[in-house]
Amino acid sequence: MIFQCFQKYRYLTSAFERPDWQRLMVLVDEGKVGTVIVKDMSRLGRDYLKVGFYTEVAFPGADVRFIAINNGVDSANQQDSDFTPFINIFNEFYAKDTSKKIRAVFKAKGESGKPLCTKPPYGYTKDPDDKHHWIVDEAAAEVVREIFKLCMDGYGPTQIANILTERKIENPTAHAKRMGMNPPARQFYDDPHLWRDTTVTHILSRMEYIGHTVNFKTYRKSYKNKKQMHNDPSEWRIFKNTHEAIVDEAVFEIVQKIRDGRRRVTPMGEMPVLSGMLFCADCGAKLYQVRGRGWEHSKEYFVCATYRKIKGGCSSHQIRNVVIEEALLDDIRRVTAFAKDHETEFLEMVTKKTKVALDRSLRDNKRELEQATQRIRKLDEIIQRLYEDNLEDKISDERFAKMTANYEAEQHTLEQRVAELRTAISAEKETALNADHFLALVRKYTEIPALTAEIIREFVEKVYVYKAEKVDGHRVQRIKIIYNCIGEFTLPDAATDEKTA
Repeated sequence: MIFQCFQKYRYLTSAFERPDWQRLMVLVDEGKVGTVIVKDMSRLGRDYLKVGFYTEVAFPGADVRFIAINNGVDSANQQDSDFTPFINIFNEFYAKDTSKKIRAVFKAKGESGKPLCTKPPYGYTKDPDDKHHWIVDEAAAEVVREIFKLCMDGYGPTQIANILTERKIENPTAHAKRMGMNPPARQFYDDPHLWRDTTVTHILSRMEYIGHTVNFKTYRKSYKNKKQMHNDPSEWRIFKNTHEAIVDEAVFEIVQKIRDGRRRVTPMGEMPVLSGMLFCADCGAKLYQVRGRGWEHSKEYFVCATYRKIKGGCSSHQIRNVVIEEALLDDIRRVTAFAKDHETEFLEMVTKKTKVALDRSLRDNKRELEQATQRIRKLDEIIQRLYEDNLEDKISDERFAKMTANYEAEQHTLEQRVAELRTAISAEKETALNADHFLALVRKYTEIPALTAEIIREFVEKVYVYKAEKVDGHRVQRIKIIYNCIGEFTLPDAATDEKTA
């Protein structure tokens, strides 16, 4: 019996996972196949180990004759089969070499700032005049903006997905199909309006929506393994402002903070609203939430994580939830009221404070840059003198190699630091003050009747808690609030925040 197995499904992880190949092997196991014929050995596969298994073990064990026409291989002729392993190795080498060339092309493309993904993210489409440039798909972009708005309003991914499903909004797969794009078959849903929480989470995390191109998010271990692995974010290449943004960058940053600070549900219920927001003012560690079953909220308290884990590592910094929540709500109300009623004065105060901090940082970085640059020039002179001394036999080759290696290592480190400083200085010069965005948040809320996790993360970056002190027989504890966009802010007529625990 002769069976034809066509090479299809080129996106499968292995040539031997093709449906027709699997069907063929079932027939081989049943003894219904007498001969397998291929055009040449590469049509069977380019993995020499697996090809060797089938040609040397599986087929002979099942009394199946194997013929590769162009290579002159016929398992009935034992002499011809002696060269088959070498043919398989060269076929794999070809696949490996091709993969290496393709990787090099993709690396060069990614390093140049061109997007590596074949299809633009939901909300964008390819520019007809330039396939490497994305333009906004306004219909989908409105949905993306709505997703970010709902997240800012306190809805989680599952809730947002349910809302979009109820509104009968096309999901990204159905939208792409209607626009003439072909999404992967595994993404098709029977209901074109069904949204998944994973889809919403993915959209909320994509930097592409603020106008940046992000390359090298994923990689594959080898050309044989098609499974995508995720690179650490430090290995991503981010090219800013490569296309039109759909979401404001400040909104995106706040959404990330909301997502990072999301409170997990434990057997005792959802974590308190301030979980993950409080830090020890002395050691910098997070404050650990302490609560128990049956406890009233008034009994719950935070304590320094270092104090809990390392004996004598820090003091407790214990503070009750209700105290910190009351102090935080009061300060947010007072700061937002002042910003709303005195916008001009508020902007002047924030601008002046931020400018002073930027000037100080810029001055320090410039000083360090100048010192590092001078040291690099000095090292060049030292290495040059060592080279001349070595030529004149004043120092041995071994000594010369050891000394130059040390100096070159120091020089390399300094050059990296110089590059970092130049980037930092450039960024500081271009830093825009975010007071306007803070005012936009203020205008969003006509009043703040209660403290919620979403309000906290919209307005506050973190809160530092100091060690409690005794003042006139009362327990007093200071806190320092760091606001998003504007940092620490003290009202003109307000003293440092203090609360009695």
